[in-house]
Amino acid sequence: MRRWFCGLFLLLAVGGCLPGDGMNNELDPAGFFSGIWHGWISPIALVIGFFSPDIRIYETYNTGWWYDFGYYMAIISGFGGLSFVRRNKD
Repeated sequence: MRRWFCGLFLLLAVGGCLPGDGMNNELDPAGFFSGIWHGWISPIALVIGFFSPDIRIYETYNTGWWYDFGYYMAIISGFGGLSFVRRNKD
């Protein structure tokens, strides 16, 4: 039961800062660190986006290349792609 409440709390906390939620606009675009955060929560944003047309997996009001770099870095690191040295599991 405690895990269920923790999971629900985490989902609500993450849902408070999804791309397309109105926090960013032309005067205050999303930057590098927002790109990292949006990359990490993109699977959650995708599922929520099915039910809410305002929520996207990518913030349209962003700073450009730096946002894209942070977003892409988070997407690959989520799958273990930023490891420069791979260890054999012998």
